[in-house]
Amino acid sequence: MFYPYRDIFRAPGTVGFASAGFIARLPLAMVPMGLVAMLSQTHGEYWLAGAVSATFALTNALVSPRISRLVDRHGQAHVLIPATIVALTAFILLLAATTWRWSSALLFLFAALAGVMPSMPAMIRARWTEIYRDTPKLSTAFAFESVSDEILYMTGSVLSIGLSVGLFPEAGPLFATVFLAVGTFLFVIQKKTEPRIHAVAQSGAASVIAFRPLQLITFVLLALGTLLGTAEVAVIALTKELGQPGAASFVLAGYAGGSLVVGLVFGVLKLKANLAQQFVFATLIAALTALPLPFITNIPMLGLALFIAGAAVSPSFITAFGLIEQSIPVARLTEGMTWAMTGIGIGMAAGSFSAGYVVDAYGPASGFWVSVTAGVLALAAVTAGYRMLADRTRNICATPIQMACD
Repeated sequence: MFYPYRDIFRAPGTVGFASAGFIARLPLAMVPMGLVAMLSQTHGEYWLAGAVSATFALTNALVSPRISRLVDRHGQAHVLIPATIVALTAFILLLAATTWRWSSALLFLFAALAGVMPSMPAMIRARWTEIYRDTPKLSTAFAFESVSDEILYMTGSVLSIGLSVGLFPEAGPLFATVFLAVGTFLFVIQKKTEPRIHAVAQSGAASVIAFRPLQLITFVLLALGTLLGTAEVAVIALTKELGQPGAASFVLAGYAGGSLVVGLVFGVLKLKANLAQQFVFATLIAALTALPLPFITNIPMLGLALFIAGAAVSPSFITAFGLIEQSIPVARLTEGMTWAMTGIGIGMAAGSFSAGYVVDAYGPASGFWVSVTAGVLALAAVTAGYRMLADRTRNICATPIQMACD
């Protein structure tokens, strides 16, 4: 089963940029919880820790698509280097402000500046696309990246919290800063696999988010990201109510594990259905598997239900990025993929916030109603937009967006 994954690394340079990219994107998973762990210890105020972390996450969600738009116009190396330098400087100043107890306002300022950090998952997927465009290997490469994202999100937060608690409060964000510097440097020096700059990217076209298929895909991914964010909060609350708080980590690991296993298998399947059909089906499974969650009253059933629910996550993400590759103009691909990643990130934040509010108001199990609502919204959107996704291809949208893709 794993031969197709070995096969995608036969192309020259793939091992190098994938390895460097793995290091460079660790901060995406480490920084949010690392900031919470750091500031809650040094300042003793959880609201401040959460607010600073949210400032970073929101800024990164809003700014990273614009960074990726510049990448499409000028190339990865020309943009990633200055953007990363700004982010690294901001992280260093944030660490200094924490250590020497500078004004809290500076914490927010430096967190916002750190949000300039580029979206490395999009940069990596753009390189895979440049190598394997219009071949079955691209789906396998996207599956590999989705599984890598799962591994990173499973381990990054835990690593960051463990470092800050086990060593010293600033350790988690500090190591994330080092990973960002080393990984990005190793990534950008690999010129042979850097995507070419296309003529359309140098034009004055509007942002690619104006393209309706991308709006639909991003909204669906936002809803699916809400499922992920809801699970983290609701599982912790429910296992605590059931008297087994330690079981939360195992249940959530099973959730991610279901996504990881199915993602590996899905990436090597040769399906006859087109990507739009696959996207609808994967979203349907995600919506259906969310339905039983509010009614579960014991840990074993919760673990099983979330393992099954996790099985729909990777196929949804894999097909979403495949649809973006097929329907977005080649010259705007990095920006398009970054908007998709932004949708997932905002959805996770929205899911965590919404589930927390519902849990406080109505009890732990009620938090999963946020999952049900998000699943229904995702399914309704992708069903309504199916024809648009099936009809729009790169061939009819190869000119500037405002001319051909309105």
